[in-house]
Amino acid sequence: MRLPEALRPPEPAGVLRVRSADGTMLHAEVHGPDDAPTVVLSHGWTCSTLFWAPVLRALGPRFRVVLYDQRGHGRSETPRRGGYSATALADDLCAVLQATVRRGTGAVVAGHSMGGMTIMAAADRPEFRERAAAVLLASTGSDRLVPSARVFGGSPGRLVRLRSVFHRLLLTVPLPLGPVTPLTRAGLRYMTMAANSPADMVDLCVRVVHACGSVPRARWGSVLLNLDLRESLRHLDMPSRVLAGTADRLTPPVHAQRLAEALPACEDLVLLPGTGHMTPLEAPDRVCEVLRELVRDHLGAPAGADAATALEEAS
Repeated sequence: MRLPEALRPPEPAGVLRVRSADGTMLHAEVHGPDDAPTVVLSHGWTCSTLFWAPVLRALGPRFRVVLYDQRGHGRSETPRRGGYSATALADDLCAVLQATVRRGTGAVVAGHSMGGMTIMAAADRPEFRERAAAVLLASTGSDRLVPSARVFGGSPGRLVRLRSVFHRLLLTVPLPLGPVTPLTRAGLRYMTMAANSPADMVDLCVRVVHACGSVPRARWGSVLLNLDLRESLRHLDMPSRVLAGTADRLTPPVHAQRLAEALPACEDLVLLPGTGHMTPLEAPDRVCEVLRELVRDHLGAPAGADAATALEEAS
């Protein structure tokens, strides 16, 4: 499956190997000029840096964008069996921030799905708080992920238990996804994206998800199964925005509404009508619009002509 040029990520300005707290090595990339406003992007379950390609291209070259692969994903190392937890997600994000963002300079930190949970888990860490000027939580939730999921529909009564079992299996069974076929493509689109999603974005989603190993996928799924980050939300007291698609089956909009109510400094709840779970693929321009607004409002006027122009364009 060959991706069109418009969906391929540009060549990074730099590639780093970042060591996390337990020694796990992470793949990270830096795009754009050093003196531009910094945006750090954290991807979700079963994804990789490739997932951000449409957002990266839509943002353009006037931002400094940091991407990294979550452990067990993409080109980052697969951890030992005990290396899967919300603490490990926070450790990894903090390690990447320390390696790419100078303390006190500030960055907009955005996370999609498990990437948003990563931000929540890191909310009380000094390494995070000294570098995050504002955050975007996209298509994510803090707790009760399985009871609210709607992949198996919204069936009432006795089918609720069957639906819960299906969702648990979806998260935790370490079976290979197998080759990409019209059936597997249609199934993945149904679970993660809206019915009218562009075909090329569905293709990119399929490519990214099928590349994730079955064991890391299942072990991270087990973490998500019982995740509860509600206590962490009170520490996430920097300016924040929450974004979600109204047709999201994995983290329905009720999660976004709860986050917006619980966050101490939530500026806006952005609901995208008819959009599914993969908002950065389905609505990259809208996601970029929110990121530009956060940069404009909370990163000030950094030095450098390119950075100043970026802020001007974001206004």
